[in-house]
Amino acid sequence: MSESPLKVWLDRDGALLRLRLARPKANIIDAAMIAAIAAAIAERREPGPIRAALVDAEGPHFSFGASVEEHLPGQCADMLRGLHALLITMLEWPRPILVAVRGQCLGGGVELALAGSLIFAAPEAQFGQPEIKLGVFAPAASSLLPFRVNQSTAEDLLLSGRSVSGAEAKALGLVSFTADDPEAAALAYFDAQLAGKSAAALGVAVRAARAGMLGEARRRFAAVEQMYLEQTMATHDAIEGLRAFLAKRVPEWRHG
Repeated sequence: MSESPLKVWLDRDGALLRLRLARPKANIIDAAMIAAIAAAIAERREPGPIRAALVDAEGPHFSFGASVEEHLPGQCADMLRGLHALLITMLEWPRPILVAVRGQCLGGGVELALAGSLIFAAPEAQFGQPEIKLGVFAPAASSLLPFRVNQSTAEDLLLSGRSVSGAEAKALGLVSFTADDPEAAALAYFDAQLAGKSAAALGVAVRAARAGMLGEARRRFAAVEQMYLEQTMATHDAIEGLRAFLAKRVPEWRHG
């Protein structure tokens, strides 16, 4: 498919960078999507007068997550490294990143949102890390979720694979604001809280706020990548779970 999976433009007289996932309804976070987002941010590594970015999505859902096909042996190493490099780039970007979520936000979609500053969600949106149901785990979310919610809540979401609504996600601290129209709410926040600020001051402030998280993310991503590739993908159940999902059948676990 030659059409870009991402729409990019400047809004608010050049003060707001807009990034819109544009392959509905799934908006899969695959290699093409990762590359497009990374390129859009890299082109504005020095954002100048830009005060923030807003990431949202076309269609009824934010994202169904990462490509399951790209989790299979032969592709998963490149997929993980590409996704983690993108998330580090987002965490390093010297402006706030607002994320507007409606519908399903699963797996890699949640991980993308976690690398932002503030998440705006529809009350009925659904957030979940279902990787455990496929016999694998969510490396980036394992590293980033504890920064958003407490440790026990992070473990609940990662180990159960259950989804929570936008309203519950707000109560847990995962989501910053809920609104029936999260994109409009994010734009209103930008207009009221960020548009009048110094871009230079925002740049230093966001670096300071993210410094601890960024350092830990770099360290943890390397560790969980190794765990995923050398431990999880060495099991029968990981391959079985992924293939069962693609074949739309119930997995047959061997527990090893």
